[in-house]
Amino acid sequence: MAFDGLASKLQETLKKLRGKGKLSEKDIKDAMREVKLALLEADVNYKVVRNFIKSVSGKCLGEEVFKSLTPAQQVVKIVNEELTALMGNSESSIEYDLNGITVIMLVGLQGAGKTTMCGKLALQLRKKNKKPLLAACDIYRPAAIKQLQVVGKQIDIPVFSMGDKVSAVDISKGAVEYAKNNDLNVVIIDTAGRLQIDEELMGELKDIKETVKPNEIMLVVDSMTGQDAVNVAESFNSQIDISGIILTKLDGDTRGGAALSIRAMTGKPIKFIGVGEKMNDFQVFHPDRMASRILGMGDVLSLIEKAEQSIDKDKAKEIGERMLNKEFNFQDFLNLMEQTKKLGPISKLVEMIPGVDSKALKGMDLSQGENDLKIKECIINSMTQKERKNPSLISASSSRKKRIAAGSGTSIQQVNKLLKDFDKMKKMMKQFSGMQGGMKKGFKKGLFGKLPF
Repeated sequence: MAFDGLASKLQETLKKLRGKGKLSEKDIKDAMREVKLALLEADVNYKVVRNFIKSVSGKCLGEEVFKSLTPAQQVVKIVNEELTALMGNSESSIEYDLNGITVIMLVGLQGAGKTTMCGKLALQLRKKNKKPLLAACDIYRPAAIKQLQVVGKQIDIPVFSMGDKVSAVDISKGAVEYAKNNDLNVVIIDTAGRLQIDEELMGELKDIKETVKPNEIMLVVDSMTGQDAVNVAESFNSQIDISGIILTKLDGDTRGGAALSIRAMTGKPIKFIGVGEKMNDFQVFHPDRMASRILGMGDVLSLIEKAEQSIDKDKAKEIGERMLNKEFNFQDFLNLMEQTKKLGPISKLVEMIPGVDSKALKGMDLSQGENDLKIKECIINSMTQKERKNPSLISASSSRKKRIAAGSGTSIQQVNKLLKDFDKMKKMMKQFSGMQGGMKKGFKKGLFGKLPF
């Protein structure tokens, strides 16, 4: 889980403050000492930690906190604001060329995941009605061009290639021309990387930059490398002046040192983050939302956006109407599970819910819920269409239960449990439907006219 260790320690420290009615100067200093240790253990750059603690302490020791009726809440508010500022305050968007082709160069060391990020970025931009083209400019790494072509085919994005015998500069120039002639408006250049920064690598990147004059030069770095990621960012920025950063593997970075240090050390914003292996596991970086998640305040906006992007609205509306009309059956249940799966693993969704204790979450086996859904899905898939639409056929027949259990690789007990859970769900929906009907009648008769809402 992203920032797991840091989030747990910060939340625990701030929880201690909430347990006190009034705060003394010693309480603040003790809390800041714990926050400092938590940040250093998270591999945040020492200079960044020092400046952060100095800024937070100065504001927390002011009269606004001590005179407040809720001093602990004021401290949390200050820490939240400072964390947000540390990561850049607000979302940093791509600078598009409104009258021509927007060129985006992705740079970084070998193994950082540039080629995959090219595909993820292209997919993200297509959702925003852009028409991207991937340019295969890594002519050194074996199968790099083929890898980009596979990625492009997977997400149905065109890939421009001239093979590995032509210079990367000529390929990038050719890609821009191809985009102009084929009604494409964004070119994403996949550049070569090295195991370490050298003159040859930087020379080629500078030549591409000089030739195609990119609107954006984004550095792709592995967040799990911590301070090394910050050092790489500083080196690239000093030589080719990057415009932004893409942090990969943030879902597996339990410390968060790179994410919290890189903006302060380079002055360049984190624009996107990779949060999983799938092509859709790619997000715009929101400093304010990330700060809220670190402090256990959740990230409802990202959860809503994810739902809007992933769920079929018409299908969801249809399922909802069938629930309220008491027509819900196993086929609807299967459709509902398919829509739910699009949101991603339960563990990632739970992180976005306000008030979730990351420390308590760490000890929970969230995979159990996902496994339970998979079992239910297998059982329903083993039913005939007639049985899905009329569950009572199964309840009344032991032979049907045996056949469904055998076909799904489960037991009769598990089939019975699904039937029981389904009946409970229908009863709940029946009650909700009755309440909704009563409220509608109430409004029609004017029964709620005197209520203050």
